[in-house]
Amino acid sequence: MEGGLIQRHVVFVVFPNALLLDLSGPLAGFELSCETSEGATAPYRLTVASAEGGLIRTSSGLEVMSRPLCGVADVDTLVVVGGSGVHEAARDSRLLGWLAANAGSIRRICSVCTGTFVLAAAGLLTQRRVVTHWGACRLLQDRFPDLTVSPDAIYERDGPIWTSAGVTAGIDLALALIEDDRGHAEAIRVAKRLVVFLKRAGGQTQFSVPLALQEADDGGFEVLHRWISDHLDEDLRVEALAERASMSPRTFARLYAARTGRTPAKVVEELRLDAARRALEETRQSIKEIAVRCGFVDEERMRRAFRRRLGVNPQDYRGKFGAAETGGARTEAGAPL
Repeated sequence: MEGGLIQRHVVFVVFPNALLLDLSGPLAGFELSCETSEGATAPYRLTVASAEGGLIRTSSGLEVMSRPLCGVADVDTLVVVGGSGVHEAARDSRLLGWLAANAGSIRRICSVCTGTFVLAAAGLLTQRRVVTHWGACRLLQDRFPDLTVSPDAIYERDGPIWTSAGVTAGIDLALALIEDDRGHAEAIRVAKRLVVFLKRAGGQTQFSVPLALQEADDGGFEVLHRWISDHLDEDLRVEALAERASMSPRTFARLYAARTGRTPAKVVEELRLDAARRALEETRQSIKEIAVRCGFVDEERMRRAFRRRLGVNPQDYRGKFGAAETGGARTEAGAPL
């Protein structure tokens, strides 16, 4: 937790063709955490830096002014952004040399999105557990086989190294860093100022089951998926779904698998699991109540589904991602803000 007079220097590292949102999202989080009464010391000092300084053209064409890294000192937290220029940046000897030379004096070293490639190229991630944008996880693992790449976590913390997933996950990272410094209540306050719907924890998935279905579906089952999501506690066997879709069970099962790449039973379980995860994160309903509401019938069936798909039981999942205690009162960490 932060003492009243501590001011932490947060430095964002950019490069040509960096993604602007990778910078502006987390930067705004720290900026909003600096809202203080007049005359008070701001908790953060913010700097945007690059290998040589000056104007840096981002991938959108907008330019940002940066300071040269060689003139930056007293860094508490370093955040390397991502973007289409990241692989060129990962070959920049000036940038990599500065990172390698100064990493030992920096309390926290972080990346947003594909910025992980720069940290890895500088030799700062050896034997670490990390994450990057879901579309670059395989490339990162292939290029740096000594890393353990999480397939789709929002962010990962491994000692002093914090890495985050794609684009807007940089905001989740900033909120986690602010919470680490200044506490849960301040992170929630900043999340509200950002109008962030959900303050997501690190181990949560980068995208939801409904989003994955929308990506795979050609539109023919969109209405059915919405109906399933609203009736998870009902009979959702193939026969019932086929009747809903006005098809024979055999035709429905064949066509559904062809269009979505999943069996109906698998999708039903995924939607039930997704709903149960959200309930564990956002509410204080009992596990038994959640199991019934989400169509698992009983706690044991839900527990088996959690163990099979997520590797944890519902109680442990809630302990990690559910409501947090703060100041003697319970705050819903995952509730809509």
